[in-house]
Amino acid sequence: MPRGLFITLEGLDGSGKTTQIRRLAAWMARRGLAVVETRQPGGTATGDRIREIVLDARSAALAPMAEMALLFADRAQAIAEVIEPALAHGKMVLCDRFTDSTEAYQGGGRELGSAIVLELHRLLCGDLKPDLTLLLLPGLEASLARARRRNDRVEMQTGTNEGRFEQEQDAFYRRVWQRYREIAAREPERVVLIEGDLTIDDVHEQIVEAVSERLMLVRQSA
Repeated sequence: MPRGLFITLEGLDGSGKTTQIRRLAAWMARRGLAVVETRQPGGTATGDRIREIVLDARSAALAPMAEMALLFADRAQAIAEVIEPALAHGKMVLCDRFTDSTEAYQGGGRELGSAIVLELHRLLCGDLKPDLTLLLLPGLEASLARARRRNDRVEMQTGTNEGRFEQEQDAFYRRVWQRYREIAAREPERVVLIEGDLTIDDVHEQIVEAVSERLMLVRQSA
Protein backbone atom coordinates (compact mmCIF):
# COMPACT_ATOMS: atom_id res chain seq x y z
CA MET A 1 0.00 0.00 0.00
CA PRO A 2 1.41 3.43 -0.93
CA ARG A 3 2.31 5.63 2.01
CA GLY A 4 -0.08 8.48 2.78
CA LEU A 5 0.64 12.19 2.56
CA PHE A 6 1.55 14.20 5.67
CA ILE A 7 0.31 17.80 5.47
CA THR A 8 0.72 20.37 8.24
CA LEU A 9 -0.84 23.79 8.68
CA GLU A 10 1.17 26.43 10.49
CA GLY A 11 0.77 30.04 11.56
CA LEU A 12 -0.02 32.26 14.48
CA ASP A 13 -3.10 31.60 16.58
CA GLY A 14 -5.95 33.38 14.86
CA SER A 15 -4.56 32.76 11.38
CA GLY A 16 -7.47 30.48 10.43
CA LYS A 17 -5.72 27.10 10.53
CA THR A 18 -8.59 25.20 12.13
CA THR A 19 -11.14 26.46 9.60
CA GLN A 20 -8.85 25.66 6.69
CA ILE A 21 -8.06 22.14 7.91
CA ARG A 22 -11.77 21.37 8.10
CA ARG A 23 -12.36 22.71 4.60
CA LEU A 24 -9.36 20.83 3.22
CA ALA A 25 -10.47 17.59 4.88
CA ALA A 26 -13.92 17.95 3.33
CA TRP A 27 -12.36 18.68 -0.09
CA MET A 28 -10.22 15.54 0.17
CA ALA A 29 -13.11 13.38 1.36
CA ARG A 30 -15.20 14.42 -1.65
CA ARG A 31 -12.40 13.04 -3.83
CA GLY A 32 -12.42 9.69 -2.10
CA LEU A 33 -9.30 10.23 -0.01
CA ALA A 34 -9.11 8.79 3.51
CA VAL A 35 -8.25 11.65 5.88
CA VAL A 36 -7.08 11.80 9.48
CA GLU A 37 -7.24 15.18 11.24
CA THR A 38 -5.12 15.85 14.30
CA ARG A 39 -3.56 18.74 16.18
CA GLN A 40 -0.60 19.64 18.37
CA PRO A 41 -0.50 19.87 21.23
CA GLY A 42 -3.25 17.27 21.62
CA GLY A 43 -4.71 14.64 19.37
CA THR A 44 -4.10 11.78 21.81
CA ALA A 45 -5.22 11.19 25.40
CA THR A 46 -1.69 11.96 26.60
CA GLY A 47 -1.40 14.94 24.26
CA ASP A 48 -4.67 16.44 25.48
CA ARG A 49 -3.36 16.38 29.04
CA ILE A 50 -0.14 18.05 27.92
CA ARG A 51 -2.18 20.64 26.03
CA GLU A 52 -4.00 21.57 29.22
CA ILE A 53 -0.69 22.31 30.92
CA VAL A 54 1.04 24.15 28.07
CA LEU A 55 -1.87 26.39 27.03
CA ASP A 56 -3.49 27.02 30.41
CA ALA A 57 -3.05 30.63 31.51
CA ARG A 58 -2.38 29.32 35.03
CA SER A 59 0.90 27.78 33.77
CA ALA A 60 2.51 31.21 33.54
CA ALA A 61 5.61 30.10 35.45
CA LEU A 62 6.41 27.22 33.07
CA ALA A 63 10.08 27.47 32.08
CA PRO A 64 10.81 27.70 28.33
CA MET A 65 12.84 24.46 28.31
CA ALA A 66 10.10 22.63 30.22
CA GLU A 67 7.53 24.00 27.79
CA MET A 68 9.54 22.75 24.82
CA ALA A 69 10.09 19.33 26.45
CA LEU A 70 6.34 18.92 26.97
CA LEU A 71 5.63 19.82 23.36
CA PHE A 72 8.09 17.23 22.09
CA ALA A 73 6.63 14.59 24.42
CA ASP A 74 3.22 15.35 22.92
CA ARG A 75 4.66 15.16 19.39
CA ALA A 76 6.48 11.87 19.91
CA GLN A 77 3.28 10.30 21.24
CA ALA A 78 1.22 11.67 18.34
CA ILE A 79 3.68 10.30 15.79
CA ALA A 80 3.64 6.84 17.37
CA GLU A 81 -0.09 6.68 18.06
CA VAL A 82 -1.73 8.62 15.22
CA ILE A 83 0.51 9.96 12.46
CA GLU A 84 2.74 7.03 11.51
CA PRO A 85 -0.03 4.37 11.65
CA ALA A 86 -2.28 6.52 9.44
CA LEU A 87 0.48 7.18 6.90
CA ALA A 88 1.38 3.49 6.83
CA HIS A 89 -2.24 2.72 5.90
CA GLY A 90 -2.15 5.17 3.02
CA LYS A 91 -4.23 7.90 4.67
CA MET A 92 -3.87 11.66 4.30
CA VAL A 93 -2.84 13.18 7.64
CA LEU A 94 -3.76 16.82 8.25
CA CYS A 95 -2.04 18.18 11.35
CA ASP A 96 -2.70 21.56 12.97
CA ARG A 97 0.88 22.51 13.96
CA PHE A 98 4.05 20.41 14.04
CA THR A 99 7.73 21.09 14.73
CA ASP A 100 7.70 24.34 12.75
CA SER A 101 5.52 25.73 15.53
CA THR A 102 8.09 24.77 18.14
CA GLU A 103 10.87 26.33 16.10
CA ALA A 104 8.82 29.52 15.69
CA TYR A 105 7.38 29.85 19.21
CA GLN A 106 10.09 28.33 21.38
CA GLY A 107 13.08 28.76 19.07
CA GLY A 108 12.07 32.26 17.96
CA GLY A 109 9.56 33.62 20.46
CA ARG A 110 11.31 32.19 23.54
CA GLU A 111 14.72 32.80 21.92
CA LEU A 112 15.94 29.23 22.49
CA GLY A 113 17.24 29.06 18.91
CA SER A 114 16.48 26.73 16.03
CA ALA A 115 19.39 24.32 16.54
CA ILE A 116 18.08 22.73 19.74
CA VAL A 117 14.57 22.39 18.28
CA LEU A 118 15.81 20.64 15.15
CA GLU A 119 18.10 18.35 17.14
CA LEU A 120 15.30 17.32 19.50
CA HIS A 121 13.09 16.68 16.49
CA ARG A 122 15.76 14.41 15.03
CA LEU A 123 16.24 12.51 18.29
CA LEU A 124 12.66 12.25 19.54
CA CYS A 125 10.58 12.32 16.35
CA GLY A 126 12.77 10.32 13.97
CA ASP A 127 13.23 13.51 11.93
CA LEU A 128 9.76 12.99 10.41
CA LYS A 129 9.13 15.80 7.92
CA PRO A 130 5.78 16.84 6.48
CA ASP A 131 5.37 16.28 2.76
CA LEU A 132 3.76 19.71 2.56
CA THR A 133 3.40 22.59 5.01
CA LEU A 134 0.84 25.34 4.45
CA LEU A 135 1.98 28.43 6.35
CA LEU A 136 -0.79 30.99 6.94
CA LEU A 137 0.53 34.45 7.74
CA PRO A 138 -2.22 37.08 7.69
CA GLY A 139 -1.53 40.43 9.33
CA LEU A 140 -0.01 40.09 12.80
CA GLU A 141 -2.43 42.46 14.52
CA ALA A 142 -5.50 40.85 12.94
CA SER A 143 -4.34 37.35 13.91
CA LEU A 144 -3.76 38.26 17.55
CA ALA A 145 -7.06 40.10 17.83
CA ARG A 146 -8.96 37.06 16.49
CA ALA A 147 -7.08 34.67 18.78
CA ARG A 148 -7.77 36.76 21.87
CA ARG A 149 -11.47 37.13 21.02
CA ARG A 150 -11.70 33.37 20.48
CA ASN A 151 -10.03 32.60 23.81
CA ASP A 152 -12.37 35.00 25.63
CA ARG A 153 -15.35 33.29 23.99
CA VAL A 154 -14.12 29.78 24.86
CA GLU A 155 -13.42 30.79 28.46
CA MET A 156 -16.95 32.18 28.83
CA GLN A 157 -18.42 28.96 27.38
CA THR A 158 -16.25 26.38 29.13
CA GLY A 159 -14.42 28.11 31.97
CA THR A 160 -11.13 27.01 30.41
CA ASN A 161 -8.53 29.67 29.59
CA GLU A 162 -6.14 28.52 26.83
CA GLY A 163 -4.79 32.02 26.35
CA ARG A 164 -1.36 31.60 27.93
CA PHE A 165 0.50 32.45 24.72
CA GLU A 166 -1.86 35.30 23.83
CA GLN A 167 -0.72 37.02 27.03
CA GLU A 168 2.74 37.51 25.53
CA GLN A 169 3.87 40.93 24.38
CA ASP A 170 3.89 41.93 20.72
CA ALA A 171 7.71 41.60 20.58
CA PHE A 172 7.32 37.87 21.25
CA TYR A 173 4.96 37.51 18.30
CA ARG A 174 7.18 39.54 16.01
CA ARG A 175 9.96 37.04 16.74
CA VAL A 176 7.58 34.13 16.04
CA TRP A 177 6.46 35.80 12.81
CA GLN A 178 10.03 36.34 11.67
CA ARG A 179 11.10 32.78 12.47
CA TYR A 180 8.18 31.41 10.45
CA ARG A 181 9.32 33.47 7.47
CA GLU A 182 12.88 32.17 7.92
CA ILE A 183 11.60 28.58 7.89
CA ALA A 184 9.67 29.25 4.68
CA ALA A 185 12.76 30.76 3.04
CA ARG A 186 14.94 27.85 4.18
CA GLU A 187 12.59 25.10 2.92
CA PRO A 188 10.68 26.49 -0.08
CA GLU A 189 10.01 23.03 -1.56
CA ARG A 190 8.10 21.96 1.54
CA VAL A 191 6.58 25.20 2.83
CA VAL A 192 3.93 27.09 0.87
CA LEU A 193 3.55 30.61 2.27
CA ILE A 194 0.04 32.09 2.12
CA GLU A 195 0.18 35.63 3.43
CA GLY A 196 -1.94 38.74 3.65
CA ASP A 197 -5.42 39.42 4.99
CA LEU A 198 -7.25 37.22 2.50
CA THR A 199 -10.78 35.90 2.66
CA ILE A 200 -11.44 32.36 3.88
CA ASP A 201 -12.35 31.35 0.31
CA ASP A 202 -9.17 32.90 -1.13
CA VAL A 203 -6.99 31.02 1.36
CA HIS A 204 -8.84 27.78 0.64
CA GLU A 205 -8.27 28.20 -3.09
CA GLN A 206 -4.53 28.64 -2.58
CA ILE A 207 -4.43 25.61 -0.28
CA VAL A 208 -6.32 23.43 -2.76
CA GLU A 209 -3.96 24.50 -5.53
CA ALA A 210 -0.88 23.61 -3.47
CA VAL A 211 -2.31 20.27 -2.31
CA SER A 212 -3.45 19.35 -5.83
CA GLU A 213 0.06 19.95 -7.16
CA ARG A 214 1.57 17.79 -4.41
CA LEU A 215 -0.92 14.98 -5.00
CA MET A 216 -0.12 15.05 -8.72
CA LEU A 217 3.59 14.75 -7.98
CA VAL A 218 2.94 11.80 -5.69
CA ARG A 219 0.90 10.03 -8.37
CA GLN A 220 3.54 10.65 -11.00
CA SER A 221 6.28 9.20 -8.81
CA ALA A 222 4.25 6.14 -7.81
